[in-house]
Amino acid sequence: MKANTHFAFFDEGSKKEIRRATLKAVAIPGYQVPFASREMPIARGWGTGGLQLTLSLIGKTDVLKVIDQGADESVNAVSIKKLVQETTGVEVTEQTEKADLIQSRHRIPEVPLTKDQILVLQVPMPEPLRPVEAREYMTKRMHSEDDYSGAWLMLFEQIMKYGKTATAADHPVYVNGRYVMAPSPIPRFDNPKMHQSEALILLGAGREKKIYAVPPYTDVASLAFEDYPFQIESFEGIQCYLCGAQDVFMDELVDQETGQTTHQCNDTSFCMEQLNNNKKAEVESAYA
Repeated sequence: MKANTHFAFFDEGSKKEIRRATLKAVAIPGYQVPFASREMPIARGWGTGGLQLTLSLIGKTDVLKVIDQGADESVNAVSIKKLVQETTGVEVTEQTEKADLIQSRHRIPEVPLTKDQILVLQVPMPEPLRPVEAREYMTKRMHSEDDYSGAWLMLFEQIMKYGKTATAADHPVYVNGRYVMAPSPIPRFDNPKMHQSEALILLGAGREKKIYAVPPYTDVASLAFEDYPFQIESFEGIQCYLCGAQDVFMDELVDQETGQTTHQCNDTSFCMEQLNNNKKAEVESAYA
């Protein structure tokens, strides 16, 4: 840790203010709590909301994992890890099971999270009603009156135009039967992971100055009509060309020379762990 920097970058007063907002968010699942978003040494829009949550919560004995769209080694993930590690000295890991605190952009890890873990999601746009209402005071009123007709109309228009809902990511969810919430731009595949999650899920939007949360064991339901039920991306019959995994979120890879299509696990640490397990199994069977 750098000698001229507070532990975890922030002064204690800043941490307390963010923690108070976080506690309120946990107490009212899905409700967007305003907070005094701080200036950060990274640009707004690059994960400042999630980073502020991480820096306000992390302790000296915690183990940190940071992923960006499933990858531990992307520029965004590496930069955030470097900042947190240089101002705290905490251990970092790429293994989901070993992490106490996981900060993520656009994905929820494939490995099921536990009650001893906290997932922090970076959020660019926390207001699910923004596509239908630009005025902040009106969206606040709509939330207070439980008026989500605009969100339903948005989905209905997609069905009329495309024959199905066309939200590839950030599909709105009902939290605890009360608030409609933007789950961050995670794929539809990850929405069900929020329902009755053992881990605490925190969502931070630095540019929009909002914090909200899904406490453990909370009901989360993706918005859908009875005759047009919510459906996740299907990878039926597809397996990862590296580790052979199935029933996980896949990236489609196209060879520019041959045009051949292959698939690989989007969660790179999960893929590497599966690959290592396969190799161990091969060695054990060879000596059996």
